[in-house]
Amino acid sequence: MGAGVRDMFEGGGEPATPGSYGEPPSGFRLPAATRLGPVRLQVADLARSLAYYEGVLGLAVLSRGPASAVLGTHGDARPLVILAEHPAARGMRPRARLGLYHFAILLPDRASLGRFVRHVSTTGERMGAGDHLVSEAFYLQDPDGLGIEVCADRPRSTWRRRGRELMLATDPVDVEGVLASAGDTTWAGMPAGTVVGHVHLHVGDLSAAEAFYAKRLGFDRITWSFPGALFLGAGGYHHHLGANTWAGPGAQPPAQDEARLIEWTVELPSAAEVADVERSLAQGGHAWERVSPGAIRAHDPWGTAVHIAAPGAS
Repeated sequence: MGAGVRDMFEGGGEPATPGSYGEPPSGFRLPAATRLGPVRLQVADLARSLAYYEGVLGLAVLSRGPASAVLGTHGDARPLVILAEHPAARGMRPRARLGLYHFAILLPDRASLGRFVRHVSTTGERMGAGDHLVSEAFYLQDPDGLGIEVCADRPRSTWRRRGRELMLATDPVDVEGVLASAGDTTWAGMPAGTVVGHVHLHVGDLSAAEAFYAKRLGFDRITWSFPGALFLGAGGYHHHLGANTWAGPGAQPPAQDEARLIEWTVELPSAAEVADVERSLAQGGHAWERVSPGAIRAHDPWGTAVHIAAPGAS
């Protein structure tokens, strides 16, 4: 969610017990075990980006080539971010571009978030912040202007709903409380258990985004009353995907030589679910390509690529 979106659910609400919120698609539905895999980003200067992703974000380099690097957490070999240098890449596009708004790095708990915030305060980096009721989040931009959210979820038992919509907000964060939760433990880099929590995209039309990501890819609608925004998830999660039209009616996809999101990843429990996605996309007239056994790639109506893979597929 963006820091400019205000709370559309002032107070009240009912407990968001499992099954009491969200609207499933009419056809194929993603399984509850769906999770997100790595995001692949195009950057202008790999060395500059690595200094930021290691020094500020605290990610660890899992592998590196001449023009690319794979990053994850300390103590976990699962990749979270893949950086690819483009020899002629320009900085991040102005706001009036489609594609990445931000991707979210989800920490395992509030204490980890507090240690991260305390660490960033020593680096001189500027951060925005938002209390989303279901999570607490801080916002940064990498050297190319690519948006990053670092957040921690609140327990699902505290989530609330209004009708079938999960209650979300962008309220002020209790920064002192977040910092206090860190205790005396110092920041030692992104901890094991950190994952890609969600991806948030600028799109050209919410109805078209819903038609692709909900009706064909199989996400549930979770929250749809924010002005110009839609939040989708699987397994009752508050959102694996955000889509908004805040870039404006004239927004265009990024050029191939701009810093940008190359693709994001949806990980499914088995190749059978990937095959279900293939059939659902084909039924809706959406093309897809085989990446490897158990993995495909599709593009949304604005050209953003989503990689859909079973365990062990690349």
